[in-house]
Amino acid sequence: MTKNQDRMQSHTMELPRQIVVGEKNINEFAGFLQSLTKPKKVSLISGIHVKKILKEKIEKSLKNKKIKFAWHTSKDNQFINLKKIQVDVKKDHSDIIAGIGGGRSVDAAKMVAFNLEIPFVSVPTAASHDGIASPFVSIKSDKPHSIVATAPLGVFVDIDIIKKAPSRLLASGCGDLVANISAVKDWKLGRDKTGEYYGRYSANLAIMSAEIVMEKSSQYAKKGLDARVIVEALISAGVASCIAGSSRPCSGAEHLFSHALDKIAPGKGLHGEKCGLGAIMITKLQGQNWKEIVKTLKNVGAPTSAKQIGLNEDQVIDALMIAQDLRPERYTILKEIEMTERRAKNLAKSTNVI
Repeated sequence: MTKNQDRMQSHTMELPRQIVVGEKNINEFAGFLQSLTKPKKVSLISGIHVKKILKEKIEKSLKNKKIKFAWHTSKDNQFINLKKIQVDVKKDHSDIIAGIGGGRSVDAAKMVAFNLEIPFVSVPTAASHDGIASPFVSIKSDKPHSIVATAPLGVFVDIDIIKKAPSRLLASGCGDLVANISAVKDWKLGRDKTGEYYGRYSANLAIMSAEIVMEKSSQYAKKGLDARVIVEALISAGVASCIAGSSRPCSGAEHLFSHALDKIAPGKGLHGEKCGLGAIMITKLQGQNWKEIVKTLKNVGAPTSAKQIGLNEDQVIDALMIAQDLRPERYTILKEIEMTERRAKNLAKSTNVI
């Protein structure tokens, strides 16, 4: 047995049981739930805006199948608000929970379902990040971080709804996908330097999800983004994390940079946009083809400079300097390079991020 196999921790692989990607299929939502657990009642967690748009169609579908329902509003993922939703959902005595909306609502449903030990389904209305099918939740606290909850029992996507979301969200999803390029390289580094478990299958799946978007990006620049391809890539990336049993295949130093920005400049830029900027700089540090990342992001309409999302030079430099401290246990390229102010500034300038 190699040292590596010896150290591999066991993990339970939880994968979504059913993934439905359709067009104008929101009216089939109740049938999808029935095929999974035959629920008598469902707790629906969504933001106010999404509820306004989808309420009628979702309720009609549920009434047709005689499934009772209760709505809950997710405002933000502050711990205190998640707790409140959890208390309310518990009173529903539902058989299943659905997170309907962007990352926040899906994350809230994931967390509540995990704590109450009820299955949940993910119904993304925007494809802005890879949490759609992953077991990880981003929690906003003093230290922004992700915790392992449960993978969704099912994922239900109506591409028509995704297409109607602002194109900035889909472009942000592409940013989260290209981040896999730097994340997997960091994971290999962790394997080589610390003997950490590295899963080749999940790593390859994560890379493939990124490459599909990168290969087609010139086409997207001419004809617009292909929502279905991007959604499928984001779901595959989430599944890669399920298989790895950690967020490693999709989250390296570029995600630490994004989390650092959450701390330094909260509310500026979307998660995937910040990961895309991080990926430009981190791939350069790793000696990878960072210009390819820039080209892809430009083609899909995602930001390639800090200024585009309202960040200044100092914020980018500070984020690079504190990134690794946010997760000292995670081995990344930032462990090997002492990120001084001068070094951070040179890196950001040489890649035109600042």
